[in-house]
Amino acid sequence: MNNIKAIIPFDLNIPLANGVWTITPTLISSEEGNLLVDTGMPGMTQEMVSQMQAAGFSIDQLTGIVLTHQDIDHIGNVSQMLELKPGIAVYAHAADKPYIEGKLPLIKEPHKMLEAFGTYEAASSDIVTDIVSDGEQLDFAEGIVVIHTPGHTPGHISLYDRATKTLIAGDAMVVRGDQLLGPNPMQTTDLDEAYQSLAKLAAYDIEKIICFHGGVYDLNVNERIAAIAAAGPSV
Repeated sequence: MNNIKAIIPFDLNIPLANGVWTITPTLISSEEGNLLVDTGMPGMTQEMVSQMQAAGFSIDQLTGIVLTHQDIDHIGNVSQMLELKPGIAVYAHAADKPYIEGKLPLIKEPHKMLEAFGTYEAASSDIVTDIVSDGEQLDFAEGIVVIHTPGHTPGHISLYDRATKTLIAGDAMVVRGDQLLGPNPMQTTDLDEAYQSLAKLAAYDIEKIICFHGGVYDLNVNERIAAIAAAGPSV
């Protein structure tokens, strides 16, 4: 049985010197609570709260946060979100946990973005309350499966909802224009491993994918993922 009521992608805009960069955190609403997947850059709290309110949710209804990986545009706002809603669960993979918690420096630090939005500081040394692993089903969102998709970072995860056949991909892939593409090679720590992760994703029955960079793609998703994985990093 699946208790998911809605999967809602948000569009948050990051102003940069050469334009606007849009990121797509996602809210999973279930009968047992509401889970935010990734939090945006430091200082984006009001934008996130406004997006939630526009979708009919308040910060008080938030029951957990999933961090797909350690990059600053995914974890940068988690401390501020926890200030607004302390005590909620924070899910992440063990391989990225020490980076998220500030015990190790982030593998990738985009200095110009940090200068604009502020330095990332973990809310506490134990910010991650729940370690997730490959194949695990989230306890509060029945039907949501964790897929370990390393390569972009060692602890990168994606989330799959069986009922709607929706994949929340994090940075495992990107959408540019009307095209689904492989991971950004300039921001991927192990490109070969990242493409092995895509081959793993191709085994799932996916009709819609939500990429953190580029948003929603829903055209022959399985076939496209398989083609990208088979072609390798040249695509």
